Amino acid sequence: MQLAAKDQVASFDVDAQYTFTPRCPNELPVPEGDTIAEELNRQAQFARIRLGSKDAHSPQAIWVSNEQQPPFSEVDGDNVDIRWPSHAVPGTKGFEFLADLPHPSAYDFFVWKGVELDMHPYGACYHDLAERLSTGVIEYLRAEHISTVLIGGLATDYCVRHTGLQLLKAGFSVIINRAATRGVAKDTTDAALAELSAHGAYLIDNCSQLEQAHD
Repeated sequence: MQLAAKDQVASFDVDAQYTFTPRCPNELPVPEGDTIAEELNRQAQFARIRLGSKDAHSPQAIWVSNEQQPPFSEVDGDNVDIRWPSHAVPGTKGFEFLADLPHPSAYDFFVWKGVELDMHPYGACYHDLAERLSTGVIEYLRAEHISTVLIGGLATDYCVRHTGLQLLKAGFSVIINRAATRGVAKDTTDAALAELSAHGAYLIDNCSQLEQAHD
């Protein structure tokens, strides 16, 4: 793998929020999800552009699970698929980015996703599941002449996976930094990384491999 010149590289912090960490055990805790901030900051040093995204969900969303409609059960709607526990509600701890990450205003481009009550996207490049309504990420990267996107965040097997596949489909070179992401479960994480690799993504263990790619 040869890393592009820094002015052609973007770094993407995908949904690196407390909602996906053990700090919020009643939401969607990902094992060790709260340990990735340092590596996300490290990978950003290899990029000219830094992007971020957050889930931003209402507790009244139609996909929120309850006693009668448990998590992972199907839900009807064009832009929802299954039910999830309420999570990433603005104003709560779960909505916040991990400590040591920049404030959203410090990023070059930022996306809030899933604001609508009847929409629950996973990837950060589109608001809808059909991938018709752009969040502007792809257009922004093209306008900035970015060729390569370094991706980390939460969770590997859901939002990181979908975001990586969307960027690959759009023609970008994608590098998944495994030290900067964590998955919900080993089997789904392994499957997601295998799928990303099969579609052309590069998988690295940590930023040391980015340093070697410049040698």
